[in-house]
Amino acid sequence: MNLQQSTAPSDTPPTVPPTIPSTAPSTARAAAWMMASIALLLLMAVSGRVITKEIDVFQVMEMRSVIAFFMLLPFVFREGGLKAMRTPVLKSHIGRNLAHYIGQFAWLMGLTLIPLAQVIAIEFTAPIWAALMAAFFLGERLTWRKGVAIGFGLAGVLLILKPGAAPLNPGHLIVLGAAFFFAISFIMTKFLTRTDSATKIIFWMLIIQSAIGLIPALRVWIWPSASIWPWIFVIAFSGTFAHFCMAKALQHADATVAMPMDYLRVPLSALIGYLLYAEGVDALMAVGAALILAGNLFNLRRPNAGRIQQTPA
Repeated sequence: MNLQQSTAPSDTPPTVPPTIPSTAPSTARAAAWMMASIALLLLMAVSGRVITKEIDVFQVMEMRSVIAFFMLLPFVFREGGLKAMRTPVLKSHIGRNLAHYIGQFAWLMGLTLIPLAQVIAIEFTAPIWAALMAAFFLGERLTWRKGVAIGFGLAGVLLILKPGAAPLNPGHLIVLGAAFFFAISFIMTKFLTRTDSATKIIFWMLIIQSAIGLIPALRVWIWPSASIWPWIFVIAFSGTFAHFCMAKALQHADATVAMPMDYLRVPLSALIGYLLYAEGVDALMAVGAALILAGNLFNLRRPNAGRIQQTPA
């Protein structure tokens, strides 16, 4: 089943063509945008840990969305202003952001319950779900090389988590739920890049998630201390433009190419956890990180890397 075909009756007339020009496939450009996204997501995790010690997750998410909206405005006006942000697929934006809001809430909650490296490691069940969803719903080819990359990533994550060696706590289950909703959000983002620019996708993300979170945030609202405000701006910037970079990456490559690159966040988060929070890194975690890196390199060096076929529009 093709996702575009299944949503066309409610979102767009069947004959409406994409509203953005086709972007030339490029693994190198996709990798560059994904590296920027990874760096910003790691910065978001660090700032999220600081902020959630003082204010509620609902308030964090609302402040992030509202502040980031104003940060995005220069990009909006560069693309033609508010009128240019009109979209023929508003229902898809709403669906994507409902999934992402739930995933983001669970992810931030997980940061308060379990070590950073574990949060990121469990989150990386999402690429597996996303790659499979992309193959089934977007018509992307799940080649044996992409399968190997996914398999290496999954094996690495399992080594890091060491299932069965210790009981799961609620934080593990919460982040596992976040991973599932992130996978839905990622696939919907890929679908939206067929018709909408990265700026437009982030514009509607901020509008929709601000509306979703307003009432929950007001119920728990407290005025942040002066020391927290810089971190609030950091999480607003990093959380928003990480998605901008990811959307740009998806304009240059299939989801099954771009998503495995994100596995690099696992070893990098383990390093950050060790340096900032004294969270240990054992031998199994090191082996798992090596497998994740190997899978990414294997996928990126495939023979036809320079001739990626664009997902049919």
